[in-house]
Amino acid sequence: MQAFHRGFRDRRRLLKWLALGPAALSLALRDGPALADGLDVEKLALAPRELSMLNLHTGEQLEVRYFEDGRYLPGALAQLDHLLRDYRNGEVTTIDPRLFDVLHAVAAGARCAPRYEVISGYRSPATNQMLRATTEGVAQHSLHIEGRAIDVRLPRVNCAQLRDLALGLRRGGVGYYARSNFVHLDTGPVRSWRG
Repeated sequence: MQAFHRGFRDRRRLLKWLALGPAALSLALRDGPALADGLDVEKLALAPRELSMLNLHTGEQLEVRYFEDGRYLPGALAQLDHLLRDYRNGEVTTIDPRLFDVLHAVAAGARCAPRYEVISGYRSPATNQMLRATTEGVAQHSLHIEGRAIDVRLPRVNCAQLRDLALGLRRGGVGYYARSNFVHLDTGPVRSWRG
């Protein structure tokens, strides 16, 4: 661990790595001080981010680069918003782009491609109310209604591991639904629960 710390020239650089989260830090831990010395942290923060998603309810699949040159790409975000629409009634909302960053970082932490199966994205208020009446554990003020939550699986990554990686990010809520084999991620307050 001392060698790892020596790989960072100063405290400010270490703090920048920590701010990028466990995904970036795991790269430094894996590849050692040489990476920490040679990598421009600002450049890493500006690196392109991509996602691949399969909506299990509609069968639609999307592979898209949603962030490049330090900015979110509006056309790509619109495609993601459409894929994550309320499939029951077709309503679309704007999904919080930070949610995509969480997905990207979790996959990086797992050292795998960010190819997710989506169980639930946006829920209209009407859909959320219907689910509350028929299903246990659906919150009245769900962040799914605000476009700030998603329920996913990451194939080839155990859901318990997916949960642990998301918890390590400390970027929002993490719900673990072992029986249903999915993890809820959101951009709300940092908290966790089991469903």
